[in-house]
Amino acid sequence: MIDDKLLLQVEKPGRYVGNEIHMVKKEPAGLTRFALCFPDVYEVGMSHLGLQILYFFLNRRDDVYCERAFMPWQDMAGLLRAGGQPLFALETGDALRDFSFIGFTLQYELCYTNVLAMLELAGLPLRAAERGDDAPIVCAGGPNACNPEPMADFIDFFYIGDGEASLDDVMDIYREVFAEKGKRGFLAEIAKLPGIYVPAFYEPRYNEDGTLAAFDSVRESAPAVVKKALAKNLDETYFPQKTLIPLIETTHHRAALELFRGCKRGCRFCQAGMIQRPLRYRKTETLLSQAEAILDSTGHEEISLMSLSTSDYPNFHELLDGLLAITAKRQVNISLPSLRLDATSLEAMRKTQEVRRSSLTFAPEAGTQRLRDVINKDITDADIAEGCRAAFEAGFDRIKLYFMSGLPTETEADTAGIAELAEAVVDEYYTLPREKRRRAVTVSISCSCFVPKPFTPFQWESQDTPETFVEKQRLIKSKIKKKQVSYRYHDAPTAMIEGVLARGDRRVAAVIEKAYRLGAVFDGWTEFFRAELWREAFAECGIDPDFYTRRKRPLDELLPWDFIDMGISKEFLQSERGRAYEQGL
Repeated sequence: MIDDKLLLQVEKPGRYVGNEIHMVKKEPAGLTRFALCFPDVYEVGMSHLGLQILYFFLNRRDDVYCERAFMPWQDMAGLLRAGGQPLFALETGDALRDFSFIGFTLQYELCYTNVLAMLELAGLPLRAAERGDDAPIVCAGGPNACNPEPMADFIDFFYIGDGEASLDDVMDIYREVFAEKGKRGFLAEIAKLPGIYVPAFYEPRYNEDGTLAAFDSVRESAPAVVKKALAKNLDETYFPQKTLIPLIETTHHRAALELFRGCKRGCRFCQAGMIQRPLRYRKTETLLSQAEAILDSTGHEEISLMSLSTSDYPNFHELLDGLLAITAKRQVNISLPSLRLDATSLEAMRKTQEVRRSSLTFAPEAGTQRLRDVINKDITDADIAEGCRAAFEAGFDRIKLYFMSGLPTETEADTAGIAELAEAVVDEYYTLPREKRRRAVTVSISCSCFVPKPFTPFQWESQDTPETFVEKQRLIKSKIKKKQVSYRYHDAPTAMIEGVLARGDRRVAAVIEKAYRLGAVFDGWTEFFRAELWREAFAECGIDPDFYTRRKRPLDELLPWDFIDMGISKEFLQSERGRAYEQGL
C-alpha cells in the first residue's frame, strides 16, 4: 500500500488513494491481474468513458481483477523515484510490475512519453525485447493504435478496434496457454484473433530514400493483414450500469451515455469518423434503460450524450424526450457536446436548457465555403448565419466556434475567413430587435493546427511548419476588429511533434525514447512541453521530422499502417482525396 507520508507531500493526494464509490474489490490471489493505465493525470483519465467501460467489462469476469493506474503528477513521480518505490495500482496499492498485464490507452500522441515514464516508474525495461516472461505483458489500445509503429518497440501487443469484441478471448487464451507456453507462445496464439498486432512478429524494410519497402510477417500465426476487432451490435455489447465516482474534482464530472459509434458525415480530416465505421446505433429503449440505471447508481447531476455527431441519432427527439422525462424528476442536466448548427440541434438545446441558457459550441472547421467543400464539412455560410440567428432568438448569447488552420489547399483568404466569419456572427446578433438583445454577445474562436492522420483522405498530405502556423495565427488575430470576438489557438510546435508521431514508422521509437530520456513528459500540457528536447532527440537519432510531416507522400507509397484493415479501403480514401481537390478548384 502507498505510504501515507508520501500523500502528505503531494499537491492532490486524492489522485492516488482509490476508494472511489463503486471501486471493485477482489481477493487478487489466483486471478489474472490487469492494470488499466491511462498515461495522463488522474483527473483526465477518470473522465474518459472508454476507461470506465473496460474497467467494469474486465471486472465482470470472476477470473480477472482489473485495477487502475494513472500518470503521477511530477511531485509524486519525483517522490517515487527518490524513494525507490514502484508505481502502484489504486485498488490494492500493489506494484504494477507484479501484474499479469499492463494495458495503456493511447488517446493522444503527446502522451507517448508518459507511457515510457509509467513503465520506468513501474521498474520495467522500456523496450519489449528486454522484458522477460516474468515481466507483465504490456499492451496498448485506443484510437492511436491504428498506427502502432512509433510505439511498437515498447509494446508486446496492440489491441486495434472495439475492446468488447475480442478482449474476452485474449483473457481466455492467457488462462489456457501462458503457464505452458510462456509469453511468446501466448502472443503467437492471440495473434490469430481479430484486432491483435504483435510487433515482434513483423519486420519492416526500408528503401534507400527512407520510405517503407516492405512489411513482412515473420511468424506463421501472424496474419499479413490485421483486421480491427468490431462490436457489430451495440445493443448486445457490454455497457456498465454504474461508473466509478471520483472523490476529487475531475475534468468531466458527469455520467456519459454512448448513443452510437461511427459518423455518417464523412469529413475528410476526421480520423475518428473513418476508423469507427461502420455506423452502429443503440436502440432508444436500450439507451433510456442505461441512462436510468447509471443515474440511479451514481447520483450525477449531469448526463452527457457521447457520439461524434449527437443530433444525427435516428429519432433523436424521441430519445431526448425520454431522457428529459428521466432527468427532470432527478433534476439532472443533459449535456450535448457534439452538435451541428442546424434546426435539430437548436431545438434540442431549447429542450434541455429551458431555464438557463449556456453557450453553444459548433465547429465550422474552415472559414470559407470553398474550404468547407474541400474537407466535406456539410455546412454553408447561410446555415451558419441562420443557425446563429435562431440561437440568438432562443436566448443564447455566447457562441464558441472551432476551426482548423493549415487544411489542404488553404489560402490566405481561407485563413482570414475565420476572423471574418466570427465577426459576421456578431453582426447577426445585432440584426435582432433591441429588446431581444438581453446582454452583450460573445463569440469565441478556437483554432487548432491541422495534422494529417492515418486512415483519412488526407493521410498523404504535407503538414504546415510551426512557422507557417504562427504566421496564420497572426493573420487571424490581425483581422479581428470587434471586441466581442476572442481568439485562442493551438501551440504550433506541439503540432509538429503530433504530426511525426501520428504518421511515423518504427524508427520514430528511438526519438520517443531519447526525448523521454532528455526530460520530455506531460507534453500534452502546454506548460511542460519543451520543443528543444524533441529537436535534440531528432538530431541525436539522425531522423528528420520533415520526412514525416512536410513530405507529400505519393499515393502508391507503402504507408506504415497499411497492414491494418480498419474497415475502410485505401481506394475509397484516394477517391475522397481526389474529390477534395476537385471541389477546391
